[in-house]
Amino acid sequence: MKKLIYKIQIILAGAIIFCSCTQLESEDYSNIDPGFFPVNDEDATALVTACYNPFSASWYDGYWSTAQGGFQVMSEMATDMMDCQWGANPWGPPVTFTWHANWAPVTNFYGRYQHISRITLAINRLETLEMRNKTLQERLIAECKALRGWLAYMLYDLYGPVPIATPEQLQKPLEDTQIPRATEEEMQKFIENNLNEALSANVLPLRATGSSYGRVSAALCHTVLMKHYMLTKQWDKAIAEGRELQKTEYGFGLMDGYTDIFTLENEGNKEIIHAATASLSVNSTLWLAHVLPGSYPTKNPAIQKWNGYRMIWKYYHTFDPADKRLDAICAAYSGTDGVLYNESNPASNLAKGAIPIKVGEDPGSTGEASGVDWIIYRYADVLTLLGEAIVRNGNAVTQEAVDLLSSIRPRTGLRNYTMADFPTAQAYLDVVLEERGHEFFCEGVRRSDLIRHGKYQAAAEFKGYGDTYRPGVFERWPLPQSAIDEGKGVIVQNPGY
Repeated sequence: MKKLIYKIQIILAGAIIFCSCTQLESEDYSNIDPGFFPVNDEDATALVTACYNPFSASWYDGYWSTAQGGFQVMSEMATDMMDCQWGANPWGPPVTFTWHANWAPVTNFYGRYQHISRITLAINRLETLEMRNKTLQERLIAECKALRGWLAYMLYDLYGPVPIATPEQLQKPLEDTQIPRATEEEMQKFIENNLNEALSANVLPLRATGSSYGRVSAALCHTVLMKHYMLTKQWDKAIAEGRELQKTEYGFGLMDGYTDIFTLENEGNKEIIHAATASLSVNSTLWLAHVLPGSYPTKNPAIQKWNGYRMIWKYYHTFDPADKRLDAICAAYSGTDGVLYNESNPASNLAKGAIPIKVGEDPGSTGEASGVDWIIYRYADVLTLLGEAIVRNGNAVTQEAVDLLSSIRPRTGLRNYTMADFPTAQAYLDVVLEERGHEFFCEGVRRSDLIRHGKYQAAAEFKGYGDTYRPGVFERWPLPQSAIDEGKGVIVQNPGY
């Protein structure tokens, strides 16, 4: 019976969506009585679990998928760093800065704003439900608000404002309602209000550990708020969020070894703020299958190897050769076929660049699937952003900012920075951009960093595609042309598309 109720819940959650991007679905779902589900604490928990489902690295479908459907992977391709050896479709346009409004792999992410409406409906149900455990009720509502604000931030980063339906609009699915995109101010307020309301409930764990690992936490909310404030250039607020996460009660720290961060053995380590949990049977990740050449020797020979994602050679050479983070990138190897592959003898294996191995092996893998968690946010991200925000806010380099940037250096084998390294604020900003590129390769921060620093066009030029870059346009991705056509003038395309 419980499985049946759970299925009905999923159907109900999926029934109330926008037609394409602008019109409420004209479907009569009145035969599904909201009084039937949810009706108790167990149902409420299942309802919120369903809201979590897309926030996963699950195979090819999750928001954090390590395949083309993942936010991080596609945005990282659209930088100065990455390429793919599988040809033009779907990887060509982001790699070469030639995407457009009819190119689905970039526009498809926009449709995920519909999940905001599903979460809104879930919150509405939870707020009106008589639950036995009031603390659980408050926590579930807070989790939903955190998820809603987080997804809104991710979409805002890529596309700018999206339509935000009210609970009243969602309760009238038979009306032919056109929902315009929110204004910039409305979208920013929506993101901040949801995350702050989740925090102010004081029911989320400070940090996701133990049974809460993989669920939202106060630390996740503060991290997303910090990133949002960096995106919107509210430096003082970003500083406040960064300082909050430095408090000892959160218990964050930096791992001594860079490669140790991303292994099965060290899942849930002290540097992880949030990770998309994975196992071989549920929400599997696919990273090594996407990057390893067939002849690459692995401890587990059963791992699938498709020879895809590459860090372009030109970007690889921006690293100091002594940088230990290069241990997570393979530029040369002796293959199982007895051949030495390197930049001078790349064959097809290293034709477009070095291998961004990044994560450790799963010894139980027997194909593409891996149970190694995919890390979304980590403490090093907060520390380096905090240093940047301090310098931007005061337009001056401080010792604190230098120390924050140096904090990630000991494990790299490179010397710490000193005040003498930064004669100007701009000198610091140039270095922090480079440092973050080396620290967070393939973690989905590069595109936002380049745009914030005003270096996105330079990144296209670095990669050899300056002629196709469109300044003032490509900083945001296009909405699907179908959304514009069906919007009847209510939905407006991003400029330049």
